[in-house]
Amino acid sequence: MRGLLLALQFLSALLLIVAVLLHAAKGEGLGGIGGSAKLFGTPKGLEEGLDRITWGLAIVFMSLSVILAILKA
Repeated sequence: MRGLLLALQFLSALLLIVAVLLHAAKGEGLGGIGGSAKLFGTPKGLEEGLDRITWGLAIVFMSLSVILAILKA
């Protein structure tokens, strides 16, 4: 059980890092590689989608951290 939770936390951490790197920072950011910034029609649509994904991954990561801390005690 604990091993599965650790694996899920590791996977969510990696996905969270990727999601944060895809956000545009004043310019195109890494989200502009290959023209993918226009994927959802507008760059604003891309940012809104990435915001939701990033928030979801952050919530999953923090929840798993709390669960693992409780199991450790």
